[in-house]
Amino acid sequence: MFRWKDGVDDAHVAATAAALSRLPSVIPQIRSYSYGADVRVVDTNFDFAVTAQFDSADDFITYRDHPEHQAFVQQYVGPFVDQRCAVQFSEP
Repeated sequence: MFRWKDGVDDAHVAATAAALSRLPSVIPQIRSYSYGADVRVVDTNFDFAVTAQFDSADDFITYRDHPEHQAFVQQYVGPFVDQRCAVQFSEP
């Protein structure tokens, strides 16, 4: 989950979503991928979330380190995110 820095506009959020939509086609280890802007039901929520499923921890590491994912992070996340929250878990 991300909390954007002040001044991040809707155009950047849309560009972020568009860039995310390309990742599953270039990173085959992604089993499922969902993302989107918060719908503003609760004021304290983060601004944007990404969920991804992988078949193994190794597949997650491949995704995390993949050059296309790293380029996405550098271009759309790093300079624009005030806070980031992440968790990796295994389904029961």
